[in-house]
Amino acid sequence: MKVTSIICVAFLFITATVHAQDVLKGTVYEKSKSEKLANVFVKDVNNKQITITDNNGNFSIRTLTGHTLIFNSPGFVSDTLYVTDLRPKRVEMVSQTISLRQVNVTATREAFDPHKEYPEVYTKSRVSVMSPSTWFSKEGKDARRLKRYFQHEEEERQVDEAFNVDYVKSVVPLRGAELENFMSIYRPSYAFLKNNNAPSMTAYINDAYKKYQALPANKKALPKLGAAPVSLQ
Repeated sequence: MKVTSIICVAFLFITATVHAQDVLKGTVYEKSKSEKLANVFVKDVNNKQITITDNNGNFSIRTLTGHTLIFNSPGFVSDTLYVTDLRPKRVEMVSQTISLRQVNVTATREAFDPHKEYPEVYTKSRVSVMSPSTWFSKEGKDARRLKRYFQHEEEERQVDEAFNVDYVKSVVPLRGAELENFMSIYRPSYAFLKNNNAPSMTAYINDAYKKYQALPANKKALPKLGAAPVSLQ
């Protein structure tokens, strides 16, 4: 009886270990193109595992058949993958084709608090001198990359709030497409925002307007969407 119990326990332990190590790998591309997408956020909605694609668009995540994965990236329509097997996957994401002119640059990033929605990122990103695995484990590394990703998004959201269309319109006489071009070309960095006050921002906008006026016509065009993503390595 004891031998049978030991065998059953061992079998359950082995089975659980195998399942815990099920890993799905794949690569994320822009749909209908060969361009691989970095910094795509991947989450298993069933086991709450999370990861982010590397600079070559590759990802690996612990999951199981029957689970659902969600892929998110700024500028792309969210995609869903139902896991039917663990063979390598090619995921294609559709670019959001709505131009800045169509949304009139008044849209801002949706309210988002990663601390509430993804607390596991902040738990797994912690490192401890007493636990070397927290430094070198893939989960820890991915969590730290995701933490940097969330931080970058929060910084961009703060720039959106400070460098908003109504404020810029109150400083310079530009309107319509010209205003959009100007705001896109001279969008300030978060570092500038952090180290300057409102009067400094006004002075920056005025100085940028003088530079904009001096540009040749072909340099005043709105930069193309889909610029290379910020590296979060």
